Amino acid sequence: MIHTTVGQIGHLFVILSFVTALMATVAYLRISLAGNDLLQNKRELTQWRWLARGAFYVHGLTIMGIVGSLFYIIFNNYYEYHYAWSYSSRALPAEYVISSFWHGQEGSFLLWLFWNAILGVVLIQTNRDDRTNGTRQWEAPMMTVFALVQAFLASMILGVVFGDTFKIGSSPFLLLREAMPDAPIFTSNPNYVPEDGKGMNPLLQNYWMVIHPPTLFLGYATTLIPFAFCIAGLWKNEPKEWMRPALPWALFSAMVLGVGILMGGYWAYETLNFGGYWNWDPVENSVLVPWLVLVAAIHAMLIGKKSSTGLKTAIILSVSSFLLILYSTFLTRSGILGNSSVHSFTDLGLSGQLLIYMLAFMAIAIVLIAAKWKLIEKDEEETSVYSKEFWVFIGAIVLCLASFQVLNTTSFPVYNKIGEAFGFNPNIAMPADQVAHFNKFQVWFFAVIAVLTGIGQYIWWRKTAKNNLNALITPAIISLVISGALIAYGNITKPAFMALLTASVFAIVANSSILIGVVRGNYKLSGGAVTHIGAALMLLGVLFSSGYSKIVSINNTGLLISKSEDFTKNDNKENKENVILWLNQPQKMSGYLLTYRGKRIEIRGVPDYVPRDWVEPLVGASPEFSYHGIALQDIEQNGKLYHKKGDTVALHPENTYYEVEYREPGGKVFTLFPRGQINEQMGEGGFLPSPDIRRMPGKDLYTYVATVPDPNSEGTWSPAETYRIAPRDTFFVNDYVAVFDNIEQTREIDGTPLGPNDAAVKAVVRVLDKEREYVLKPAFIIKDRLVGRKAETNDELGLRLQLDEIDPRTGLFTFSANTTQRDYIVMKAKEMPLINLLWIGTFVLVIGFSMAAVRRYREFTKMRDKDKKKPVVAVKQPTVNRI
Repeated sequence: MIHTTVGQIGHLFVILSFVTALMATVAYLRISLAGNDLLQNKRELTQWRWLARGAFYVHGLTIMGIVGSLFYIIFNNYYEYHYAWSYSSRALPAEYVISSFWHGQEGSFLLWLFWNAILGVVLIQTNRDDRTNGTRQWEAPMMTVFALVQAFLASMILGVVFGDTFKIGSSPFLLLREAMPDAPIFTSNPNYVPEDGKGMNPLLQNYWMVIHPPTLFLGYATTLIPFAFCIAGLWKNEPKEWMRPALPWALFSAMVLGVGILMGGYWAYETLNFGGYWNWDPVENSVLVPWLVLVAAIHAMLIGKKSSTGLKTAIILSVSSFLLILYSTFLTRSGILGNSSVHSFTDLGLSGQLLIYMLAFMAIAIVLIAAKWKLIEKDEEETSVYSKEFWVFIGAIVLCLASFQVLNTTSFPVYNKIGEAFGFNPNIAMPADQVAHFNKFQVWFFAVIAVLTGIGQYIWWRKTAKNNLNALITPAIISLVISGALIAYGNITKPAFMALLTASVFAIVANSSILIGVVRGNYKLSGGAVTHIGAALMLLGVLFSSGYSKIVSINNTGLLISKSEDFTKNDNKENKENVILWLNQPQKMSGYLLTYRGKRIEIRGVPDYVPRDWVEPLVGASPEFSYHGIALQDIEQNGKLYHKKGDTVALHPENTYYEVEYREPGGKVFTLFPRGQINEQMGEGGFLPSPDIRRMPGKDLYTYVATVPDPNSEGTWSPAETYRIAPRDTFFVNDYVAVFDNIEQTREIDGTPLGPNDAAVKAVVRVLDKEREYVLKPAFIIKDRLVGRKAETNDELGLRLQLDEIDPRTGLFTFSANTTQRDYIVMKAKEMPLINLLWIGTFVLVIGFSMAAVRRYREFTKMRDKDKKKPVVAVKQPTVNRI
């Protein structure tokens, strides 16, 4: 049965959201362009306001309807819908079913729409002005811009097709048969509904992906607010006053967007295996650039009231931060980065629409800024180098230079596409080593920025005498002493790293000094100093964790682990930086004694991992049991029985965890479980590793499995070798000494019930290894007068032993043995020193931004309420000269 009703309702809500956004835009535009006739007609003006607000409120309700409809489809496993089939499955836990909502492009646009709708309602409530004197009414012009953006965004999920080629948006309510009309199954069965979905990319099955995209898209949405206020201010010939209501939102936006970016970094750190949290990937860069520009815009706003240069810069940067968000969206969703980024979406045919969206708002902004530029008064006197405006402005400029360097390199694929459109191929290649390329510039940029945060704060709070910077000498000397000690202790020799370290320490010392003084007066004014301290701590964390990470898994055997290109390139780099661990065979590594203890799996509802051989997966089961298995023994942890032998248990089938035991020199033992994900979406081999991390106060121990035996291979066994021996005899098998101890009778054979007339024995064979001995017990069974044999396999030895014959006349027993490759992993481990400074700095940064945003919002509301108390004045009709 195809559930078309919910999809039709959802699509109706999409159309209504687009129409109501346009209605709100037109109504607010009418108010914004109101002449004196409308301003004097209070009844008509009130009607337009009711229409504008009502249309936007209804628009918000339609967005909720779209969200509810799509969630309903996903949660009820309606796989007749292409979106649910593409990104969800019955095996996903509830939290990942939720995150599958924003897995695809349509869902991410819908998430953006959702946040904009919420923010729009908040802005209406905090900026509404029902007076008729037309004095500084931000609601109408600002919401005109806001609603117009919503109309553009709603068009991205409209899903209206004209003819065979032209379409507006991509609908999340498209049926599978509509998305894949040429699939043979729909020719024979138009009502075919898959029993299960494709599921979520296993890399995205991480708790950070449940909260990271909503946070990031809230950051996207909030960049619209300073843009809308700026456009409204220019439109209404108030090029300076717009900054008061915009500044608290800009601070909030910088906080949320920054947190969203760092959440993505932490997800990469926990999930990907490149050994860090930032890889200068083009998609990462495309989000970082708007954030840097937004932070620069905030600093320009702070000096915009007293400096025409700062005001002009604030206008340009506030507009640019939103336009760069649109550019980021175009880069990641147009498919233009398909060959240069692992994060970009495939093109859904929306690239032209995205380009129009971006160019339209760019044109509006440029034309309006050019037309109103003359309204900005020039400064009466030149800005002094000893003024706070000068240093804050320099800081904003350096932030812009840093962002431009990132933007320029990231846009190489765009330059190539533009060249191709004009008939030539620039063929500009991305840097071979992107990390080294960006670090070469960004380390110096942020060293300068760190220094400027200290100098700027001192001058901002008048801690320096006029035309005298001597007050900075004391924090500079303290910083040099501290950084010098750290450079010597850490053996830091690279000039760029020395500069960044010294600058970051100076930023902490100078801002801490300011913070102490400000807190004594009024702690509410200390947001800037707290933010700068957080940024400096983050820089120190990045410097040490990335610049001085240490590989501890050094291969000292002199033997090549692999001859593949991945291991032999760069002078056998990976062969030198990985160790091979055989199952249960201890191996020394940089002060640790490592032991690989085997494969582990997750059972839902069981807190810890369990050995993989405790559960037999159900193969070829119906969809409701396709991710289940049968418990081969009681599953008990910490004295609690979770499942009995024979129970059906729910599994996470895509994840295998490799238990690695670390023993420190002092005897302390801890265990890490690096993960391997097996999924067809991962390409050839279907295996992609994810790390496990041991977090310590001064460093992280970062461990991941680089290579394992082919997970899709059953293994190759050698031809059987036969041994005819008596009890107490010793023999050699697979280079091990084995002792056949004796025979014992048994009534328990796994998988073979024995009757009263049946008999079974087990041979007890000890296999001696240099570290320990293993006991194998192959069984010989007589059931219903038929002979059966049950071999025993030991993965640690790579040995399968079977008792074939018992000769009662001679007392000899015949065994057959097969050998195979022992289980192993190839593992890489590195230490990340002082990485906790990065996460602590992030927390401090959030506190600082929050304090500053609250302070500026209180200033805005105080002035807003004061303005509302002004008496309403009559609007004077303009004089009209008639001929």
